[in-house]
Amino acid sequence: MAFEDKSIDLLTPQEAEAELARLAQEIAAHDRRYHGEDAPTISDAEYDALRLRNAAIEARFPELMRADSPSLKVGAAPSATFSPVAHSVPMLSLDNVFSDADVVDFVASVRRFLAFPPDRELVFTAEPKIDGLSMSLRYERGRLVTAATRGDGTTGENVTANIRTIGEIPQQLPKDAPDVIEIRGEVYMRRDDFIALNQRMAETGRVFANPRNSAAGSLRQIDPEVTRTRPLRFFAYAWGETSEQLGETQFDIVRRFADWGFTINDGMVRCNSIEGILAHYKSIEATRAQLPYDIDGVVYKVDRLDLQARLGFRSRSPRWATAHKFAAEKATTILTGIDIQVGRTGAMTPVARLQPVTVGGVVVTNATLHNEDYIRGIGSSGQPIREGRDIRVGDTVLIQRAGDVIPQILDVVLEKRPADAVPYVFPDRCPACDSHAVREEGEAVRRCTGGLICPAQAVERLRHFVSRGAMDIEGLGEKQIAFFFNSEDPALQIRSPADIFTLKARQEKSLTKLENVDGFGATSVKKLYAAIDERRNIEFSRFLYALGIRHVGETNAKRLARHYVSFAAFREASEAAVLPQDKGDKGNAAWQDLNGVNGIGAIVAAAVVEFFAEDHNRRAVDALLEEVTPLDEKAVGAVSTPVSGKTVVFTGSLEKMSRDEAKAMAERLGAKVAGSVSKKTDLVVAGPGAGSKLKLATELGIEVIDEDQWFERIGNGS
Repeated sequence: MAFEDKSIDLLTPQEAEAELARLAQEIAAHDRRYHGEDAPTISDAEYDALRLRNAAIEARFPELMRADSPSLKVGAAPSATFSPVAHSVPMLSLDNVFSDADVVDFVASVRRFLAFPPDRELVFTAEPKIDGLSMSLRYERGRLVTAATRGDGTTGENVTANIRTIGEIPQQLPKDAPDVIEIRGEVYMRRDDFIALNQRMAETGRVFANPRNSAAGSLRQIDPEVTRTRPLRFFAYAWGETSEQLGETQFDIVRRFADWGFTINDGMVRCNSIEGILAHYKSIEATRAQLPYDIDGVVYKVDRLDLQARLGFRSRSPRWATAHKFAAEKATTILTGIDIQVGRTGAMTPVARLQPVTVGGVVVTNATLHNEDYIRGIGSSGQPIREGRDIRVGDTVLIQRAGDVIPQILDVVLEKRPADAVPYVFPDRCPACDSHAVREEGEAVRRCTGGLICPAQAVERLRHFVSRGAMDIEGLGEKQIAFFFNSEDPALQIRSPADIFTLKARQEKSLTKLENVDGFGATSVKKLYAAIDERRNIEFSRFLYALGIRHVGETNAKRLARHYVSFAAFREASEAAVLPQDKGDKGNAAWQDLNGVNGIGAIVAAAVVEFFAEDHNRRAVDALLEEVTPLDEKAVGAVSTPVSGKTVVFTGSLEKMSRDEAKAMAERLGAKVAGSVSKKTDLVVAGPGAGSKLKLATELGIEVIDEDQWFERIGNGS
């Protein structure tokens, strides 16, 4: 088992939560530097590494997904330098795997979702993963009309004029192309072209870090004539919107692109077994250095489009595809210090500061240390890791970046340990507010008890509240939140979410005017007030997401919102719920309903109940509701279906689809899927072997149908 898999597997939920908090903050900061300030401090590969690490932990602990999780975003907000382009079909990212065992698990998950037996053929395509810039080319009646970057997956940057300068991209498609077709692929630069470009750029005093950065920077030039001088190329490998069916398989459609004049990768093959997939991966890995362009893995996709449609999508990635990243690279360096970062929940996370070292072409200066036990050489099970060797400041340490993931300390070189190195003592006081830090029984994470008085926690809670995935208030970024929080003027202070919405009224009564404060101005203040007012009415799910309840990320917020429809109903149920006191206690009806929401479970439900059990949380929500109105959740799905808005329970053995596929299908059609039967249940789909749920449904007079009737009811899922 590879180290990165083992280390994630060893994480406790508390450890995982602390690291996810740190990753969310670090990734958000890099987003601002790259897209807002056009001044990145790390390479694109290192940025991707942070997101990969975040996604891997969330895959292990899905219930810990944060409200501001990078996994809920694709790329980042498009730059204001270019006009925005809304993608008619979202441009999603791929999940990543790092080992042969991961590939086996991926294939098994696809078979399980489709309910395919082991002997039924399942064909995948396998192709090199180009390290470039994702691009969507829209053709109408054969003519190239728009080219857009991925952006945040929903909206990209309009770079049409620049794309027209790339010779490998056809301006006109042949007559057999659909009236509307979006060709998607990767803009990249060959290594020899990159070296030659950097030699020319050296005369100007500016060079690029790698071919991917070079391609991205060249394409995002304001002047298309500058782009024309850059040796950019394009591989086509996917599509977005299309006005007609292109074919039946991924492989055949991509080959059709070649007939239209696009360059496709000749390393793409079909594989009908795990052995074939892994053999192709090893073949590409062995010849990677001989390729004229950079790749960082191999992409696997289910070949048949009808199966892709059945598998569908998660929040930011398809179930039918994954990227198999190349192996880790290692190096040794010296640990120069250990810093403590305090997260939004008070979790104190140690971070290793390293003497800079290059690993895989990237300069590494820090690494995660997880928690105090990890530093001491103790794993989550209480058993020794690294054979019990602790980590000390001054140690020579072996670090690893796996698939460009954020570095981890593998081990300590004991023979190089300085004589004066002493065991690290984890602080019992918060470095931000000096409050006592406690470690609860059964937890690996030590937390600050300062709560709302701790500036590290309070500021992070406010940043989360206004973040893009939550209230999304334009003009309240990291610097502005810090300014308002630290202000001594009551008319300018923002110490709680409600303060944001009273800012304008307080300003109108104050002699200190915000427009006179450095960094603001009349125009920016006017825009800020307008952005705040735009969020006085907001979707229930986003409002709930913004509250920052532990374990309630965007996905769980949507699940709860779909179930309860209104925030008032949700709050009433949450405050009425009584937590079970022991294993035999099932709690009251409100608890059972909350715990029974599909995808929630006891950990998330308990966090919700505990949140509303706190007086200060209820007061904060009350103050916020004086200013903001959460709108009732709309039914899922763009069109009405026979099951829109209905609560459905699946029970017994399903023979034509897996349980996961059934749930995904129902939610796609606008239904709410519950894990238990109650008076709120509208429909029960019962297969062979249905037991207590079927009995209860019968007693309550709830409609019960079998699997065949389900398909008749929904029209075979169409």
